[in-house]
Amino acid sequence: MDSFFKLLNREESPLVFNPWVDSDPENDVDRTAPKKRLSNLKAYLNERTNAEYLLLAEALGYQGGHFTGIPMTSERIIQGHKVDQGILPHHVSKATLHRTSNQKKHMDGFNEPTATIVWGKLIDENLDTRNFVFWNAFPWHPYKNSKNILSNRTPNTSELKEGEAVLKALVQSFTFRKIIALGNKAESILKKMDIKAEKVRHPAMGGAELFREQFLKTIRHNQNG
Repeated sequence: MDSFFKLLNREESPLVFNPWVDSDPENDVDRTAPKKRLSNLKAYLNERTNAEYLLLAEALGYQGGHFTGIPMTSERIIQGHKVDQGILPHHVSKATLHRTSNQKKHMDGFNEPTATIVWGKLIDENLDTRNFVFWNAFPWHPYKNSKNILSNRTPNTSELKEGEAVLKALVQSFTFRKIIALGNKAESILKKMDIKAEKVRHPAMGGAELFREQFLKTIRHNQNG
């Protein structure tokens, strides 16, 4: 995994936030935030060395990995504020994970709907959450100039190209039986890299129910196969 983590240390560029290196003075709790996010990511991945599934989305979002350092995982989840939906912090990691956003922004931390849907489905189906690794084709957080850092945007072609090296290093570090693409963008990147994958609907923009249906079908087919 050494090469993988080295690749995460990209050079600073406009409209892209690297949660494991960059500080967000306005929204971070303090200057230790990047190290805490890196610690979160390492704890998450270290517990999934034998994971069979990679679930790949498009890019890191400000309501999720921007502050937790873990793709498709919100602060509400790691702090135990999703217990009423059956999602517990230990589903993410047995280690104590760090919140890094300033409480003045959101008392309970940021909440990402996609994260809640995806984690919720794993747990509803009694799947081993440590059998899944979540990642993004563009592993960093791209944001809109007009809306400041607390916004999301689609990564451009050159940015997605840059993310390929990180994705390749991740795939080479694990022995995934199945790679699942969340949406068209993730699927197109995997095809370009000649990585076999199965596409399911992304949960965003009204796609939650179709995601749940297609995701379960994919998992059941793999288990039966």
